[in-house]
Order: sequence, then C-alpha cells, then structure tokens
Amino acid sequence: MSQPELHEKLEHLSFLVGEWQGLGVMGYPGVEEARYEQEISFSHDGRPFLAYISKTWLIDEDANRLRPSGTETGFWRPGANPRDVELLVTHPTGVVEISVGEVVFNKIELVTDLLARTQTAKEVTALKRLYGLVDGDLAYAIDMAAMGKPLQAHLSAKLQRIS
Repeated sequence: MSQPELHEKLEHLSFLVGEWQGLGVMGYPGVEEARYEQEISFSHDGRPFLAYISKTWLIDEDANRLRPSGTETGFWRPGANPRDVELLVTHPTGVVEISVGEVVFNKIELVTDLLARTQTAKEVTALKRLYGLVDGDLAYAIDMAAMGKPLQAHLSAKLQRIS
C-alpha cells in the first residue's frame, strides 16, 4: 500500500515526517543528569495532522540501554495561520500538554498554552520546545518549569533520520 500524500496544511511540517533516532542528555534540579537514546516517529495518513510517538531509554557510558525512560505520544496540527503549529502531547507520568508555536523555515518554537495533570502527577507549570534541522539531523531542546523551579534546560538531543 502506498503512502498517502501529505495534507497541504502540513507542508510547513513536512521536514519532520519519518523515523528519527539518536542520543540526548537530560538534567534538572533534583534529577540526576543522564544520557538517553531516543526514537521518534512522525507519520500521517493524509489527514491534516502528524501522529507523534517518542520513546527513550536511559543508556550507560557505552550507549547500552539500561531501561525505558520517557515516552510521549500525540499529534502535531496546523494552526490558524500558514506557519502556525499546535502540539497535543500526553505523557504516561500523568501530564497532558497543549503547546502552540510557529515554523520558520526548518525551525519550530513552541510554548505551552495549557498543561493539565492527574492528581498523582508531578507539578509541571511550563514547557518550551525548540526543534530544527541541523545539517540534516533533527535537533531539539526542551525547557521545563516544574516542582517550584523556574523555566530552565531539561532535555536536548540530536537525531538522525532512519527512514
């Protein structure tokens, strides 16, 4: 079966489509710094959204997987204007995130519009995401405000396209 054409409202996000894999680093006050391996998938079925799945594994010094880490799943949608983007993400930690932003060439900046959490989830009050193509690789940085701390660096990675 052939892949459907990308919906015209997603042209500004077309550079994301595919499977990505690479390494990243995480840190935050009260959380031990660590390295991780990540796989991200951006797929579509012809409708005006990208399905998004991200899985990470903590790794040792030799890049061997130690155990599963963060997971995200959601949708990237076009916004009201041609360069706008909306991101809906759920986290198994009990947090639901809606972020909005803009695509400029192959760079995307997103800030949280709404965060909700379950009663047992950690308090997260803000997220800021920056994605972009760097020499053909997908690089990103995510800042977070949580547990009474101000917005600051939390995650960053550089991923290579694998399909």
